[in-house]
Amino acid sequence: MSETNIAADKVRAYRATDYRLGHTTQDIVLAPGLRSDRLAELFASKSVTCGAFLTAFNPLGTQKSDTANDLAHAQLTSVLTNLGLESIEGSGSEAGTKWPAEKSLFALGLNRRDAIAIGRQFDQHAIVWVGDSAVPELVLLR
Repeated sequence: MSETNIAADKVRAYRATDYRLGHTTQDIVLAPGLRSDRLAELFASKSVTCGAFLTAFNPLGTQKSDTANDLAHAQLTSVLTNLGLESIEGSGSEAGTKWPAEKSLFALGLNRRDAIAIGRQFDQHAIVWVGDSAVPELVLLR
C-alpha cells in the first residue's frame, strides 16, 4: 500500500465499501480488487474502456448536512455533464456500520487522471477507478 495521510480506519472502510451502480435489483456492485464481469459488459455496451465511481458527499471523511451534501452532488453532476460524460447514479456504503450511504455517480469513460482531479476538487480522500480490465482500483488521494 502506498503512503497516505488518511487514517488507517478510514482506508479500511473505503476498501470494505460496496460501490453500487444503480438503485434496483439489477445493480452492479463493485469491490476494490475484484473483477466485475457485469461492468465489463456495461463498458462494451457503452463503447468505453474505463470509468470512475465518484462522490461529493462528506468531504475529507467528515459528515456534512444533507443540504451541503445535496448541493455538492449537484455540482459533481454538473461537472460530469459539462465534460459530456454519461453517468449512473449510485451509492457507496459499508454494511454493518452507522455511516450513511453516500450518493455517488459512476462516470463512464472518465480517465484516471481526470477522475483523480475531480476527486480532489471535491475534497475526497479516495475514488474508485476502473480500467479496461474491469477490476476496480481504490485510489487514495491524500
